[in-house]
Amino acid sequence: MRHSAHLRLYKGIPAPASNAQLNADERASEPGWPLQLLIIEENARFAVTLRTTLETEGFIVAVAATVSQARQQMLDTPPAFVIIDTMAPSHDSYELLRTLRASGNDVPVIVLTTDGDDHDKLRGFWLGADDCITKPVNPLELVARIRVLLRRAHPAFAAPLPRWLRFGDVEINPAARVVKLRGVPVDLRPKEFDLLLALYRQHDRVVSRAELLRDVWGYHASTVSRTVDTHMAGLRLKLEDDPLAPRHLVTVWTAGYVLRLEAEPK
Repeated sequence: MRHSAHLRLYKGIPAPASNAQLNADERASEPGWPLQLLIIEENARFAVTLRTTLETEGFIVAVAATVSQARQQMLDTPPAFVIIDTMAPSHDSYELLRTLRASGNDVPVIVLTTDGDDHDKLRGFWLGADDCITKPVNPLELVARIRVLLRRAHPAFAAPLPRWLRFGDVEINPAARVVKLRGVPVDLRPKEFDLLLALYRQHDRVVSRAELLRDVWGYHASTVSRTVDTHMAGLRLKLEDDPLAPRHLVTVWTAGYVLRLEAEPK
């Protein structure tokens, strides 16, 4: 059966609602849930928009700016779905698709092509893409196409449900964009929420200011700005018991920030 090599990535997804009684929290604890998508996209601003849309739908989303980054991410965490922009740097995005299929990897793939370039579309289909979409693309249309392909890959697939992510006394619901501290909703500014989610996505790993500026604000890597520090200070005021001695939202001197799932000792 096509996509059989990746059924393990869908393990734990319940049958449609008529045959399943799992609620959102129960489903979230199942192996492989929620589904992780990988976007290979050089345009940082478009990547941020696309990732935000997909996370609102309940997916976990990783972004790679280059094909080499994508290869490493695939090794670290095999995705359940891949979106490839053919304009990715080094122009080897098609080679990535070719090697995926040559190795027997049947993960669903959507290729994004440039406006009016039918040759790119045909090449994508010939190399094994499941769908090819011309840019500019409506993010909501892209979500709909992803759902169709996931249903084909695994008939029991149902639309992702909200999932609570947790660290310490904090809970995050990416789909609803809600954060709670000890069960009480916390009012975060939009970019504070995006920053928190970006750090959680790479929890327990130091993330540089340049990475955060790129992933959250869509700025070029060379941009110099204190906006990350300002928003981090806001998060600490709202989520840490002692903002001056944070135990989860930690500064790593000269390197960046890290979100610790387990609180640092006092």
